[in-house]
Amino acid sequence: MNHLFNDMLGEATRLTRSGNLQAATDLIQRALRGENAPVPSPTRPASADADMVIDVQARVIDDAPAAVPQTEAHPTTAERAAASSPEQWLRSSYAHKGRQLAYRLYVPPTAAGTSEPRPLIVMLHGCTQGADDFAAGTRMNALAREAGVLVLYPEQTQHANAQKCWNWFKTQHQQRGRGEPDLLASLTRHIMAEHGVDASRVYIAGLSAGGAMADIMGRTYPDLFTALGVHSGLAAGAASDLPSALGAMRAGAPAGTASGPAVRPTIVFHGDADTTVHAANGAAVVQAAHGAQQITGAAQITQGHAPNHQRFTRTVYTAADGSATIEHWQLHGTSHAWSGGSPAGSYTAPGGVDASAEMLRFFLSHRRAPAH
Repeated sequence: MNHLFNDMLGEATRLTRSGNLQAATDLIQRALRGENAPVPSPTRPASADADMVIDVQARVIDDAPAAVPQTEAHPTTAERAAASSPEQWLRSSYAHKGRQLAYRLYVPPTAAGTSEPRPLIVMLHGCTQGADDFAAGTRMNALAREAGVLVLYPEQTQHANAQKCWNWFKTQHQQRGRGEPDLLASLTRHIMAEHGVDASRVYIAGLSAGGAMADIMGRTYPDLFTALGVHSGLAAGAASDLPSALGAMRAGAPAGTASGPAVRPTIVFHGDADTTVHAANGAAVVQAAHGAQQITGAAQITQGHAPNHQRFTRTVYTAADGSATIEHWQLHGTSHAWSGGSPAGSYTAPGGVDASAEMLRFFLSHRRAPAH
């Protein structure tokens, strides 16, 4: 991470703590947008043919994904520090307890002699999507390049779910040490070990079914993830089977259904014109996070417009140290799509609030304290 970016991030954090939220947002977006070199757009995968979509209405994506090779040997931290290396867009797979998961990993370029551990963001796609499509649509790699952040994109299999949805609505996939939470946590730790990740700066985010699973991961593995982002998703425990999942998606889950012992700092985006996952679900994620954290003072509310004139309301809840511990972005008139994304990917709303940039800003303002 270069010194200019560090300086601008520090100033944005100071502005946020002083209550000047709009100035903080403008500053971090200038840093991220003004100095990025574009990352080549990855190939977009084909959507699946299946019986039921538990997340989004299917949109056809033209090209089929490339075959997934077996994991290759990675250099050690010492070897990486000895010489500079270009950015990498890796494709591999990981096996755990009899299940194999394909993934893509973005590794930003490093300068010679650099050995400082770097942050990691885990990005969970929505139904019918894949790692390449989600990376292209969110543009997270381009932002992570300047910030010096690794980005991991696990990819759900059609064997596990016909529409490639993460199984957020099944109880066996809502618990620590079981099902998909166990698999995703194990993959995350594997990447951390292979690439010298800073354990105090590991984050997770997702869209729709991926957002619901991100919230589950934040509750079941608060010792692993420092902060989480939920875009157009649902709270952990919102459903326990298919009928309750469909009900929660249509009208929101009943109050108080969120499960889990703890929630890390949380940022939520949800469009109030979302007819796939009702906006009440985004509010439920915020409510659960608020109930689990020590919030001080009144919420700070800001209203504004995105470049495409999309209106938004941003509500910020602060912790005792003045840091923003919960952010809720209500996107007025926005449907079920990643705000500010690229048309190169599916389920995006180009020109809206830059959800990727805002998530990155929020994530990097939080570092998990070491265990005592």
